[in-house]
This record gives sequence, structure tokens and C-alpha cells, in this order.
Amino acid sequence: MTQQHTITPPPELIQRWSEQFEAGRSLYAMFEDIYRAGADAELEACCEWLAKPEVALTGKGPNDLRAARRPKAPSLKEQALDELHISFDRGYLKEGAADTIRRALEQLDD
Repeated sequence: MTQQHTITPPPELIQRWSEQFEAGRSLYAMFEDIYRAGADAELEACCEWLAKPEVALTGKGPNDLRAARRPKAPSLKEQALDELHISFDRGYLKEGAADTIRRALEQLDD
């Protein structure tokens, strides 16, 4: 299941843009509004992140902001390890088998 991104425009705004386009508004003007709305939403989200006390007090910088706003998807190795833990916790795998698979996965590059 995919999650909706935090800056995805609300359905009402998408509907309004669609109606404007159908009414003959230029694509250039539409894209300008769409990019501006996205940039404004992203700026607001960044400001909210920077205003958090745990961020302000620790002096986190641009790299931390980038990581918070654009998290990397887990690697295939990380996904496999997560699935392994879930399967073991649910009793689908014996401890020895889970340990062997875990050790093999951990030897792989990300």
C-alpha cells in the first residue's frame, strides 16, 4: 500500500485545476500554480520541522532536514530483514532457520 505524500494537493484543489484546464487555461499557467502550491507546502513543512524543540535544541542542519523530508526507501536487504523478523515473530520460521537467513542477508551489500 502506498502512502500519500505530505505535499499531495487536496482533491478539491486538483478538481479546481482540472476545471480551469478544461475551461481553456494554459498549461504553462497551470503548472506555475501547481509548482508554487507544492513549493509552498514543502516550505511550510520544512519550517514546521525546524521549529520542533527537539530539532532546534540539537542544532540539526541541512542534511538532517533533507533526510527528514526525503527519506530513502529501505533497501531490498532491509526489507528482507524486516520480513524475516515478522515471519519469525509470527512463528513461521524456526529460530535456527531465521538465524541462518538473517546472517546470510547481513553479508549482502545494501
